Amino acid sequence: MKKTYKGWQEWAAPGEQREYTEETPLLAADGRLLAAGWARHGLFQYDRSLVKHRMRRKEWDFYQISDGDFMVQINFANISLGGYVSAMLVDLKEKKVLANVMSPFLGGKDRYVLPPRGDAPNTVDFRVGKARILTETRAASRRIRFKMGDVTADFTMDIMPGLENITTVLPFEGFPDRYFMTTKQNCMPCEGVFKAPGVERHFSKDSCFCVLDWGRVCTPYRLVWYWGNGSAWLADPDGSRHLFGFEITWGIGDESHGTETCLFYDGRAHKIGPVDVETFPKPDGYEKPWKFISRDGRFNMTMQPFYDHHSDLNVGVMRMHSHQVHGHWSGTAILDDGKVLEIKDMYAFCEYVENRW
Repeated sequence: MKKTYKGWQEWAAPGEQREYTEETPLLAADGRLLAAGWARHGLFQYDRSLVKHRMRRKEWDFYQISDGDFMVQINFANISLGGYVSAMLVDLKEKKVLANVMSPFLGGKDRYVLPPRGDAPNTVDFRVGKARILTETRAASRRIRFKMGDVTADFTMDIMPGLENITTVLPFEGFPDRYFMTTKQNCMPCEGVFKAPGVERHFSKDSCFCVLDWGRVCTPYRLVWYWGNGSAWLADPDGSRHLFGFEITWGIGDESHGTETCLFYDGRAHKIGPVDVETFPKPDGYEKPWKFISRDGRFNMTMQPFYDHHSDLNVGVMRMHSHQVHGHWSGTAILDDGKVLEIKDMYAFCEYVENRW
């Protein structure tokens, strides 16, 4: 049975999805986590000064833009020991990185402070070394600009009226002051251009979408997760178009209060249950078909991979090891009202990540 919650004081039985519908504080004065569950907007009030283990505090704004042929990633991350701003252009079909630049910094604990909410109007304007990143979030649009030497990017995203997202807070059993809070903002048609020496790629809102992965976390040293995401235009027989998307993340922390699994349709979030992949892809199954199904049966999809975008940043005590697999997805998704969406060859991705940081 679904319940909605207006404050952290109400607790659900294990396995229930706890939805927050009003703003609520994330942390107590002593750093304890007060809220666990999910919301359709960024309702968890984040005060970074209350984080007890500040060297475990990590904050990022990550934009991934793609039309299924090319992908852009622009990221700003502050992981307490330091951080970085980066931009990358990937040719997905040719399986080749066309441009990849990064500007790191040290001592990031109280430098380059990002906004405390991912879906509220804000401006970020940072210069890090030779790089500059500027993001402007408004009620109906987002814009992100990046420049580092000869590499530039400029993208604009549409935000439809009332667009919902999924914002989740996941605790970690045995760690009362640790948490993983993210906002995933899907279904943002995107246009813009990425330029680098010898390459210039233009993107159109007809085929390109952006997803924002906004994170404010305080985690244990080792993390493992799956993250799958996609957005697309779906056409009805009468020719009308609908915005569809999905967000599936699992494997992080205690999911007994809520899961980061959701469908989106014309701007509204449709919450689904836990999702898993039928066959664990490690160590050599990343480019074989991935079969996904949710416990409630409302998400039943198969991904046919065409590219494993593999990265491995290993600097001793810190490692970020990722297989982000891009493919064509087919299957069914069932909305809250029982409407069944038939999905055929939709471009999307799912990644498997192992981190020490």
